[in-house]
Amino acid sequence: MRRAVMSVALGVALIAAGPAGVPAAGRAAATPTAAAKTAVGARAIVDTVESAHDRAADWPVPTGSVTAPDGRTLFTDRHGRALRLRGLNLGKTDTVTEAHLAQLERDGFDLVRLNVGWERVEPRRERYDAGYLRYLERVLGWADRHRVLVLIDWHQDVFGPAFGHNGIPAWATRTDGLPFRPNPDDWFAEYFQPAVQAAFTHLYDDRDLRAAQAAAYAKVATVLRGHRSLLGYDLFNEPFGPVPGDPTNPDDQIAAAAALERGRLADMYRRLINTVRSADPDAWLFVEPTVLVGQGVPTSLPGFADPRHGAARLGYAPHYYDTAVESGADWNPSGRFIENYEAAVGGYPTAHRMPVVVGEWGPPQAHTPGNAELIRRQVTSMDGFSSGWALWYDCRAADGGGYCAYDANGRPAPGKEPAFAPYAPAVAGIPGAESYAPASRTYTLTLTADRTTRRAWTRLSLPVTAFPHGARITVTGAGSRVIVTADGPGHARLRLPTARPGMAVRVVATATAVR
Repeated sequence: MRRAVMSVALGVALIAAGPAGVPAAGRAAATPTAAAKTAVGARAIVDTVESAHDRAADWPVPTGSVTAPDGRTLFTDRHGRALRLRGLNLGKTDTVTEAHLAQLERDGFDLVRLNVGWERVEPRRERYDAGYLRYLERVLGWADRHRVLVLIDWHQDVFGPAFGHNGIPAWATRTDGLPFRPNPDDWFAEYFQPAVQAAFTHLYDDRDLRAAQAAAYAKVATVLRGHRSLLGYDLFNEPFGPVPGDPTNPDDQIAAAAALERGRLADMYRRLINTVRSADPDAWLFVEPTVLVGQGVPTSLPGFADPRHGAARLGYAPHYYDTAVESGADWNPSGRFIENYEAAVGGYPTAHRMPVVVGEWGPPQAHTPGNAELIRRQVTSMDGFSSGWALWYDCRAADGGGYCAYDANGRPAPGKEPAFAPYAPAVAGIPGAESYAPASRTYTLTLTADRTTRRAWTRLSLPVTAFPHGARITVTGAGSRVIVTADGPGHARLRLPTARPGMAVRVVATATAVR
């Protein structure tokens, strides 16, 4: 069979397409405003002509879910494609700008977990901050423009500003006069202070605080509904509660977490699911377990009902932190953190058919050998059990310190490069293996063709961090015709109109050399 090769240059990105084994010579060039097409043997068509309407229509937005052969529940869009989300946390310590969203898009990310505090929404009781709500709406507008999904994270750390952190307003903080002593050397230990535990108890139990929390959630949901970029809501960040007995005793912690998840926290989630759903029938609503899942303790959360008409849109949003690394240690694989975490995290979403988005993960820095390996292993791990993740945090610092994803010059922080690797945000077919070899700058995706493969686009994120001079794409196992379209710098789409269901398809993107 004779083979055809085409290439397309779009900005600084070069994407070449053709059947496997195609030599680099004989390429037909195209500009961003012209198409190059060839019909020789197995046809590969490269077409960069695409209207803004077509581009927006093909934006992979989760509207449903499907159970994969391995038991995972994956997001799907209106075309039936399996979706994978990757992104960063943003908004806790700085003001989000459109430049942030544009940078996310350029670096291949399609998700931002936007940290929102109740104390910002309602700094005084029943007085909502109109300026802050307009700011949130502007962020969603920018996300619409740059095709970045937004997961609103109702964030809290150590309850809120009454204890020097963020989350629940000071006016909603009730301590019963119990003591609180800041611990600057171990902020997480402040959760066990008597005043903090009392504040959580009142939030869960007091009728007026329940109503005020629900009203704030409904207010934000009403303001933001309708934005296509709105993935949904992470209903309560890192939930905590009272710990009867000795809060430093692991057994007492485990028992308290289980009681919280089965009781007070489950009741809160039911209230908030109903509240947000009454304002927004379409947003995805995510529940979080307590942080003990990171120590290999399975959640005791029950299942939840979604009152929306049609299929449920409920998800699971655990965090993925190693306590030893959080305390400053370099990661040690012999501790079996990843194995224990995977064993703990999988049962709940599988039983309740919920897609998983890991809301936070990543070490404080990754320039040490162990932490760099942890980043690599976690990316691989999450590809195996989740539908997406958001690295903590979108900031810049020397060597990526302070959890920053970027170094001081705006490059991927040392050791955190695997988080910036190529991936497939949307797969028209059943996703298989996915890998990236940094040494050879080669990305590989396998999929099994199904009924969506012929008519829908598989989307590839090929960021400049991995392919500084563009990429050459080869496809095998897809039949006699392959269509590839450049989709802006660092992005490509491919459609396989002659792939028959059951075909094993292999897509390989390799870096092109400096020209």
